Amino acid sequence: MNAIERPTIEYFDELDSTNEYVKLKRGEKRELIAVAKRQTGGRGTKGRSFVSEEGGLYLSKLCFPQGLLAKDAFSIMAGAAVAVCKTLCRFGLKPVIKWANDVYVNDRKICGILIENVFSGNFVRSSVVGIGLNVCNTLPKELLPIATTMRLETGEIFSVEEVCAVLIEELSKEFSMEDYLGYLGYMGREAQVIIGSESIPATLVCVDNAGGLVVEIDGKRRRLTAAEVSLRL
Repeated sequence: MNAIERPTIEYFDELDSTNEYVKLKRGEKRELIAVAKRQTGGRGTKGRSFVSEEGGLYLSKLCFPQGLLAKDAFSIMAGAAVAVCKTLCRFGLKPVIKWANDVYVNDRKICGILIENVFSGNFVRSSVVGIGLNVCNTLPKELLPIATTMRLETGEIFSVEEVCAVLIEELSKEFSMEDYLGYLGYMGREAQVIIGSESIPATLVCVDNAGGLVVEIDGKRRRLTAAEVSLRL
């Protein structure tokens, strides 16, 4: 996005999915941000459902990267994750990124990110960046051991509108892979890598500059991509 261009921002009380809404606007060739108070059909990665009750922040940004090679598409994910981390830091939290697209606070998930790209040849033609951030929403009891909110972590009641404004500001900035790696956590830990229906124990080694996860399995190192594997701590 050039320096004078600003995305249109649209606000809704409810949408089925902010990602689905902005995807319908791709043909208009304009950058767009959709924000909803709640979603009835929120989705995470690999088609999983994403609980999206009022009190959370549900935002999707449609953009048209200029000259971004498909092999560098992970930079979109990295930039979104850093923007979320920067936002949380501005409200006094200490986030870490769990490769590839989740943000955690105190070992519990506080934000999920869903990237949906359209490719043309060797380039990224358009990208949808979907973000679901737990602000003051009430979580189902079954999620409390693994998920958290800004309110649960601080005891404070935050304005979703204020958090949204900060996140939109951070999303307008450019971040590097070094920024992403600076927030990356859990390297050196044991985890389960999920490939298809198979769960394999592995040691997390590092994430390379192209966004690939390097793990050690049975004494051998292997590079995995976000498209082929899920990670369970």
